[in-house]
Amino acid sequence: MASSAMTLNTPRIPVGKSFWQSGHRPTLFAAFLYFDIAFMVWVILGPLAPIISKELGLDPAQKGMMVAVPTLAGAVIRLVNGLLVDRIGPKRTGIISQVVVIAGMFAAWWFGISSYEGTLALGVILGFAGASFAVSLPLASRWYPPEHQGKAMGIAGMGNSGTVFASLFAALLAKSFGWTNVFGLALIPLVAVFAFYLVAAKDSPEQPEPKPLSAYASVLKEQDAWWFMLFYFVTFGGFVGLSSSLPTFFADSFGVTPVIAGYCTAAAVFMGSMLRPLGGALADRFGGIRTLSVVYVVAGALLAVIAAVSTQGLALAIALFVAVMGTLGVGNGAVFQLVPQRFRKEIGVMTGLVGFGGGVGGFYLASSLGAIKKATGSASLGFLIFAALAVVALVGLTAVKRRWRTTWGAALGGARI
Repeated sequence: MASSAMTLNTPRIPVGKSFWQSGHRPTLFAAFLYFDIAFMVWVILGPLAPIISKELGLDPAQKGMMVAVPTLAGAVIRLVNGLLVDRIGPKRTGIISQVVVIAGMFAAWWFGISSYEGTLALGVILGFAGASFAVSLPLASRWYPPEHQGKAMGIAGMGNSGTVFASLFAALLAKSFGWTNVFGLALIPLVAVFAFYLVAAKDSPEQPEPKPLSAYASVLKEQDAWWFMLFYFVTFGGFVGLSSSLPTFFADSFGVTPVIAGYCTAAAVFMGSMLRPLGGALADRFGGIRTLSVVYVVAGALLAVIAAVSTQGLALAIALFVAVMGTLGVGNGAVFQLVPQRFRKEIGVMTGLVGFGGGVGGFYLASSLGAIKKATGSASLGFLIFAALAVVALVGLTAVKRRWRTTWGAALGGARI
């Protein structure tokens, strides 16, 4: 139960109303904007990778690691943010992360980066931007009743679209102003959104009282937590891993400029971002389990096709990656329709844990594509392995769905799982 001070100063959550009548729209909008701009800078090394690698003389494995480090750092920091969200509230946790990112981007712009190790150090700082996931989703989620969780989490999670801005503009700005100055230009939207967030975002009246740290470890004793981590490993891991890797893939496979590679990537990322809310809405209507099952079948098939034919033509590759990213976006929305239903009281720490699983998936995909490309001359095996992981997730979901529907799912009343 929230403290009396919070109850007095914050409006209560309307119950039994339509989506737009319930919740707190300024907070939902603030959560989306924070997530959006944070994701823009989280993956900014991806579209800059062809330019940076040429200037610093990086090999394919180093390029893969450079774009993967922010993903891994974000995964680890999400665990920390998940704990902080439940202890000090999502708003204050978001403030801390945004200050760290703004300071790090300023330092990268002001002092410049001249080595591979410097890009890795920046990648760790950018992990704080990726960890915005563990702040924005509980910030929005706690304002909405169970029947609207899919839509609320889908809209807040549509902040994935920030990766589109990075793909569209990072290489273009680097061409005009130099790649280190891109970090300085990114400070403009970062600071503007931070100011709006300070004014508009409010913690929900359902913010739980802080728990002892030992209480959070108990969540890991729940096997469902590990299942959700696996499911998000595939859907979000595929989305963010491809977001970081596709600029290099298009540039290396088809000889296009970094700017054109960014545009090609933006088309795929846009589809994945825009379809995340649809995934939440479909899960609200048909159930998250059913929606996710379809996602894993389609994503696995598309990744297998990509492994076989993606280098046979630029138009074909774009079409395939747009399709698979859209499918993974639907899956991201469906996973986070389910998580708040199962772990509503632990949504902060669970967002961190599930986000950690997704971040590890993204790190694995981005780093493995670079390593496999260096070892074999082609990234095809990397795509094929990830297709197999989608099949593993489908088998796991099939194994637990009956138990979920007859236990915690049956207690949700009208909400579908």
